[in-house]
Amino acid sequence: MAFKKLINFKTLSAILASIFLFASTVIAQDAGATTTPATDDAANATMWTGVGYYVLLFLLVAVIVGIVGKIFRVYDLTSQIQGKKGMNWNNIMGVCFIVFLIAGSYGAYWSFVEQGSHILPAAASIHGVKLDNMFMVTFGITVIVFFLTQIALFGFSYLYRGSDKRKAYFYPHNNTIEKIWTVIPAIVLTILVITGFFTWSEITNTTDAKGEPASINIDVTGHQFAWEIRYPGKDGKLGVKNYRLVTGLNKLGVNFQDKNSFDDLIADTLVLPVNKSVRLNILAQDVIHSVYMPHFRVQLNAVPGLPTFFKFTPTITTAEMRTKLDNATFEYLLYCNKICGGGHYNMKKVVRVVSEAEYQDWLSKQKPYLNDQLRKELKMADNGQTKGIVQNRLALNN
Repeated sequence: MAFKKLINFKTLSAILASIFLFASTVIAQDAGATTTPATDDAANATMWTGVGYYVLLFLLVAVIVGIVGKIFRVYDLTSQIQGKKGMNWNNIMGVCFIVFLIAGSYGAYWSFVEQGSHILPAAASIHGVKLDNMFMVTFGITVIVFFLTQIALFGFSYLYRGSDKRKAYFYPHNNTIEKIWTVIPAIVLTILVITGFFTWSEITNTTDAKGEPASINIDVTGHQFAWEIRYPGKDGKLGVKNYRLVTGLNKLGVNFQDKNSFDDLIADTLVLPVNKSVRLNILAQDVIHSVYMPHFRVQLNAVPGLPTFFKFTPTITTAEMRTKLDNATFEYLLYCNKICGGGHYNMKKVVRVVSEAEYQDWLSKQKPYLNDQLRKELKMADNGQTKGIVQNRLALNN
């Protein structure tokens, strides 16, 4: 009977294995045939083909392991029926635990070495250094706990595996042990949380120190699928905005009843002076976006109807970072870190950190937001005054 079951199981397993092998072979051939996809659809198809290949490979390995386990089980039952000593499954499972511990430890080591090489370089902002330090402390603690708990888990499973020479002791409760593994994690987590709270409070403290120059005020507005950047003019002040004034030419809805708006500048690149405090006014016009500049450790959501801001000080110029990374084409980038629609992948702006002299030179070459076409739309006089703004727009501004 046992042999018959084995034959039936082996036949079924062989059929399944053949199907998996055939499917994986076909997928691998298809993947090899597609070397240079002509379109995004072809690239996506290749990606999912690769995923399907590894899924089938995993299933195939699982089936093989199941077959081997079933064979051993049938062999064990057959030996017992014949009066022979069966297999010692406690020893087998104990060895499997040790093998899994070694393989898993190597996998974790490989992940640290391989994936660790892809981490970001040193933070390029003052607050970024503090965030990195806090992250590394948390990471170090969790890694130590991870390895200690895994060694204890699998090591104890092997050392105290079932045996005919000893009997398991029923140990239902121990107050001392309960206190240790409750109090120690509570203390560690409390320290981490409090440290994080004070670090974040310091980062988000927006009060300029007395005697220090005011932060550079820059508007960053997100919409599907681009960032609009507005700088203040010589007065250092940005004009107010009103979403009801948004048109094809006045994309940000700038209110020109505010005279501070007249010299505002529009820019295609976010250029920042090194070692100067920058305030990013973060806004969104349609859906939720997210200002994300990983090298500066800056990320904050842009929510429609809810203006927010983030202040930081860049410390490494683009030229210096290119030297550090030995990459002559390196650029800081501003990404959107929310999946905001079909064009989300392409929603980014170049961020360039330069010296103060280079920044002032660049700023002097930027175009005013209030261009001739917008003047014409608003029926402004040539001298820049707002005498001719149509009445309905005046009503919206009031």
